[in-house]
Amino acid sequence: MAVLAIDFGTSNTAAGVCVNGAPYLIPLEPGEATLPTAVFLDFAARKTLYGRRAARAMIAGNDGRFMRSLKSVLGTPLAREKRQFMNEKLTLIEVIARFLQEIRIRAETATYQTYDRALSGRPVRFHSSSEERDAQALVDLTEAYHLAGFTDVAFLPEPEAAALAVGGEGRNLIVDIGGGTSDFTLCDRQGGETRIIASRGVRIGGTDFDKAISLSHAMPLLGYGAQIGNELGAGHHTAPRSLFRDLATWEKITFVYGAPLLRDVRRWERLAPQPDLFARLGEVLEMHLGHDVAYAVEAGKIAANGAEDGTISLDTVERGLAVPLPRDVMQAELADFADQVASHAVQTVTDAGCDLTSVDRIVYVGGSSLMSVIRDRVEARFPNAAPETSEVFTAVVDGLTLAAETAFERL
Repeated sequence: MAVLAIDFGTSNTAAGVCVNGAPYLIPLEPGEATLPTAVFLDFAARKTLYGRRAARAMIAGNDGRFMRSLKSVLGTPLAREKRQFMNEKLTLIEVIARFLQEIRIRAETATYQTYDRALSGRPVRFHSSSEERDAQALVDLTEAYHLAGFTDVAFLPEPEAAALAVGGEGRNLIVDIGGGTSDFTLCDRQGGETRIIASRGVRIGGTDFDKAISLSHAMPLLGYGAQIGNELGAGHHTAPRSLFRDLATWEKITFVYGAPLLRDVRRWERLAPQPDLFARLGEVLEMHLGHDVAYAVEAGKIAANGAEDGTISLDTVERGLAVPLPRDVMQAELADFADQVASHAVQTVTDAGCDLTSVDRIVYVGGSSLMSVIRDRVEARFPNAAPETSEVFTAVVDGLTLAAETAFERL
């Protein structure tokens, strides 16, 4: 019986099967190897959109609710809270299950097969600071797969899956930086066989980079850090920071909207020395533009990662509104994250009792591994290792397909 390999990612999802001993990636959208992990509940059409169609509906301003980075809620209380979605109350686990069900249906349609079993990638650690949340996240994800119609599901750590798909002889350090987590695997590859030595993970990823950049550059244009006059008497107080932190966090954006909060923001606008800041914030909340801001921050980050400086354009909020994102400033702001990633890469090797100089190759996986500040910090710790960019978006699913046929015998 065929096993469907699924790399359910924070930002993107991919699926595949093994055909004649080689990975075959199933096009979940026409001509695309990956599907954005995004959901849009279209209120007018009363239907749910997935992937790029979901993102386009959000960008077009359709009436509905957009959700991204759903994987990040696994293991948290937010995952099991019942919320109103169109005409029914669902938990986010059930929303994730419907996304996974859509993956299964599209895979079955594309391959003319039925998939009752799945081999899923998983982070080495969903939550690096809480054993309880880490364990609960796996329980939540397992439940979502069962609700999606899979009778059986097995899991393989994502960097270990990527290690199976990597060529080249010698000792490899897989550095997998995704949207929500950073994962590392040290492995030896000889004669076409891969031996996993050690794996490690930490909850740091591209969405953390986006949040830091947003709070430093975009949110101040909406009132972050600004003062609000007291309603009674003289004096001022700082606008509540928690709202802006949520508005800068991909998985929480959709839950900041609501009439009571919007009334508060309009009151702040009347009381603030800089009312234009809170007028913009009110526009974002009233028109549900939080994800537009997040996408603008992400685009600015990608641009600043190149040779030129970037710009965060908030034209959807206010015509001509933009803030520069100098490359050197961004790298300085992300330096602490990069140092943590590099430290965990080092610890993966030392945990295995190996010398740093024994690493022949650093293999980068995951979209956020393209960030130069990450690579600079990691490569400085392994001066003898040759850097190699793998199939950053599909290496994990490639490895999962290779492991899928024997997964339920081995795991």
